[in-house]
Amino acid sequence: MDLSTVPVAEPVNRLIAELEKLPGVGPKTAQRLTYYILRQPESEVRSLAQALLDVKTRVRFCTECFNISEDDLCPICRSPDRDRSVICVMEEPLHVLALERTGRYRGLYHVLHGVISPLNGILPENLRINELVERVKRDAVREVILATNPNLEGDTTASYIFKLLAPLGVKVSRLARGLPSGGELDYADERTMVEALDGRRPLN
Repeated sequence: MDLSTVPVAEPVNRLIAELEKLPGVGPKTAQRLTYYILRQPESEVRSLAQALLDVKTRVRFCTECFNISEDDLCPICRSPDRDRSVICVMEEPLHVLALERTGRYRGLYHVLHGVISPLNGILPENLRINELVERVKRDAVREVILATNPNLEGDTTASYIFKLLAPLGVKVSRLARGLPSGGELDYADERTMVEALDGRRPLN
């Protein structure tokens, strides 16, 4: 039976269509989520709607590392307990969470918000690479850890950044290949992340 021919209330169809835009959400999942929301008390639905609005109105990017934050500087950049001489470069804010869960890394971060991918129209100038170079020039940074994903785009981005940082005399390292090739950091377990961090190798 073709569900598209079944008459459904317009607000329901609209919510299904909006949920389908989310990554990893197909038509069937969008339908299940929509009917789940329909069954919830109005207070729960209002709470969900408010949480969505708050993400857009109250959350911004840290002016230093570009991680997500409610203030100009994120809690990590503000913390006096972090090692400010080490910067770990991540593709996305979600990857910061993956490394923070290990409790092993005590340096700062720099979030690129993507990787170099010309086929997808993403060039170096579309990322936060220039800001990273300026941080290294400005601050007393002794090591930059490139923690981009171990795939073609991640490796390309890491190589590009290394070429920019090498003349500055800073140590540049890459996470060890304990991470599966082609994988993504936010799917790695804590032990794998720790091994990748501890076994990082210098680039040359």
